[in-house]
Amino acid sequence: MHACAKFISAKIEMVFLGSSSLSEKRAIFWYELAGIILIIIFGSMLHFTFEWSGNQPIVGVFSAVNESVWEHLKIAFWPTLVYAIFEYRYLNKRTNNFFFAKTMGICAIMLIIPTIFYSYTFFTEENLIIDILSFIFAIIVGQLISYELLAFRKLSKSLELISLVALVILALAFVVFTFYPPHIQLFQDPNTGEYGIINHLH
Repeated sequence: MHACAKFISAKIEMVFLGSSSLSEKRAIFWYELAGIILIIIFGSMLHFTFEWSGNQPIVGVFSAVNESVWEHLKIAFWPTLVYAIFEYRYLNKRTNNFFFAKTMGICAIMLIIPTIFYSYTFFTEENLIIDILSFIFAIIVGQLISYELLAFRKLSKSLELISLVALVILALAFVVFTFYPPHIQLFQDPNTGEYGIINHLH
């Protein structure tokens, strides 16, 4: 019975992970799976940490400072980036396309959340359950995209450089737009009509 279970388990892994370099792919898969859980947990916490801190500006850089779509992207971006930095030490030399994989995963998250939000709110009112589920769905898809690209054949080095630059630009955008957001719908709190952190500072 034990041998049969091991055989079935191995076949399932081959379906999901492929047959080449199975042990390496297994390691990458579990890192990305753990990332899904941790990113969801810490991203959810970042929805509240600005308020918990007494509206400290430095905390606001990494936390949601209002209910705009942009601020919900922020609480997905920072945990995903921090987890990628953690993974770099363990996966960079064991995988291909590290920065490209991480950038594409993050870009997928950045696209999925607003796409779902604006699609369903076109027909009905904002719904907290849908927002939470779309956040979770985006993180899962982003991490799976990251896994596929990490396990893919090695791509151009220029893609790695471009991806690293894109991550830096995204990080700077989240910092700058916390204090100086463009006055467009993406950055507007639908409840108060406010933009960014300024109205929350004492």
